Amino acid sequence: MSHDSALREQLVALLNGGNAHASFEDAVRDLPAALRGKRAPGTPHSPWELLEHLRIAQWDILEFARSAQHQSPKWPEGYWPASPAPPDDKAWEKSVRAFHHDLKAMCDLVSDPATDLYAKIPHGDGQTLLREALLVADHNAYHLGQLVLARRLLGAW
Repeated sequence: MSHDSALREQLVALLNGGNAHASFEDAVRDLPAALRGKRAPGTPHSPWELLEHLRIAQWDILEFARSAQHQSPKWPEGYWPASPAPPDDKAWEKSVRAFHHDLKAMCDLVSDPATDLYAKIPHGDGQTLLREALLVADHNAYHLGQLVLARRLLGAW
């Protein structure tokens, strides 16, 4: 196995999580609908807010890496939902599916041997796909930890 393919394999494993912390699937699985919009005492975000923030930020990083035409949401309000609770169960499931879709797209991009992980993104200011993949993994790990903590404090872990 070449160093390049080994790096790609490790990046995909990192993006998929679950090595040093709970996976995304573990963090969202079987969370009762009644708790999705609840903020545990002393915490700033509900599970819904964390899920949507994870989805939006991951999508933004992926699209930045793929397209010069991408416009990022306004910070910070564009990265968080307007309400602590999802409008309905379908919104929760839609967000979970979108997160999975964009994560797979990032993994596919990283896995493609034709993709230069080290080339500067032409419309960026020095970022590379390697940096963006690491950013997704880092950001997701941080907020998945918050989601697990929120679930624990809500008695659902």
